[in-house]
Amino acid sequence: MLITLKETKEYLRVDGDEDDSLIESLINASEEYLKNATGKTFNSTNPLARLFCLVLVVDWYENRGLTAGKVGEKIRPVIDSMLTQLNYCYPEEMVE
Repeated sequence: MLITLKETKEYLRVDGDEDDSLIESLINASEEYLKNATGKTFNSTNPLARLFCLVLVVDWYENRGLTAGKVGEKIRPVIDSMLTQLNYCYPEEMVE
């Protein structure tokens, strides 16, 4: 697991546990998205992979509707850039 529920909730500034199930699902989906997009499995020591997952979870959590707001539109190019770097800048032996 790249990121934990606790650190993700801190990053989201979420108190309480009513959204824990949703946040855990988003964490799992973000890690699977990263793996599917790059073909690589990153570990928790890669700061860019961790940040990618955190930012993606925040975007999905805060933009749950079908319409994208200004924040989501600003984040998506950053996500694309991070994903490109993760895909091409790390040799396979460095990610597992």
